[in-house]
Amino acid sequence: MSEYQYYEFVAIDRPLTATEQNELRAVSTRGRISASSFVNDYQWGDLKADPRDWMQRYFDAHLYLANWGTRRIMLRLPASLLDPALAATYCVGDAASSFVSGEHVILDLHSEDEDGDEEWWEEEAALASIVPARAELAAGDNRLLYLAWLLCVQNQELDEDALEPPVPPGLAQLSGPLRSFAEFLRLDLDLLETAAQASASLAATKAPSAAALAKWVKRLPAAEKDEAIVRLLRGDGVHLRAELLRRYGGGATIESVDGGRTVGELLAGAETRWTARQQQTAKREAAEQARREAAAAAAREQRLDELAADPERAWQRVAELIATKKPKEYDAAVALLTDLKALGERDGQRKAFRGRIHQLCQEHARKPSLLDRLERAGLYVSTAS
Repeated sequence: MSEYQYYEFVAIDRPLTATEQNELRAVSTRGRISASSFVNDYQWGDLKADPRDWMQRYFDAHLYLANWGTRRIMLRLPASLLDPALAATYCVGDAASSFVSGEHVILDLHSEDEDGDEEWWEEEAALASIVPARAELAAGDNRLLYLAWLLCVQNQELDEDALEPPVPPGLAQLSGPLRSFAEFLRLDLDLLETAAQASASLAATKAPSAAALAKWVKRLPAAEKDEAIVRLLRGDGVHLRAELLRRYGGGATIESVDGGRTVGELLAGAETRWTARQQQTAKREAAEQARREAAAAAAREQRLDELAADPERAWQRVAELIATKKPKEYDAAVALLTDLKALGERDGQRKAFRGRIHQLCQEHARKPSLLDRLERAGLYVSTAS
């Protein structure tokens, strides 16, 4: 199997200049480049650039995947919206790390699966389904950071006695972008559900009402209102809403609760959930198997009752099928004989059936294909056996 790699970068907060696009073109002649993105895939070569460098210089989001099991997501946010210390609290390993570049914080998240047997993603839609989670993080929703920490737990990069960081609300109610994020990075569902047990419900979270916002805006100094409007008119208002909501103190989420569980407790809880799920699956499969067997037994009893009404007609049908000398008809004859055998056993006519089948085999002793089928069905034992 040939190699396959897919790279996608997106500029969100500002468009790329013509000069920057030319710089990207100098690196890749095949790349699909626009003022907002760079996309390319490779089957033999590789990108002749460092994605970390491109994230620092040009882009706000990056997705990478390879057919040997590597997946990667990088997100860049202004440090004014994502405290570097907060990012470092959650991004604590190789699977999830963070670093500061100028006025930005960059998250770098990895997933590896050397088995390579997972369901393949539709590359062109993957990053688009995840990118909105960046805006949620910018608005103060720390669930993405907690998911990043869980990646480190899942990769067993932390001591089992290490305590979890603050648990944000809504882990059991992930948004669509966060679900895509978790699925793309192969976050274990049992681990996530275990973690969500200590997460408050978003039902307790209320976005600020229009009346509350209006009252708060009226109290803002005129100079601050003027500054916000000027920023908006100058096109510098990409994160203005998130900044104002942070200042308001409402936002779309409630405060995180202090984490009190250890890594070992979370892993043990995930293992317990996995075991229980496997047991439930086994019970469902056993119940379904029993249902199928009962249905098959009922159907067979009905066939036997029909045969019992005129068994001689069934033996005549066997003879007609054999007379065709066709393999498919031989199979049908064997199936009918199997039911006749079961009928004989049910109605106490085993000896009579054995006599009839012995006579039939003698009559067709020169038909090895038929005799082989009868022997494999347990209806006949050859003298050579």
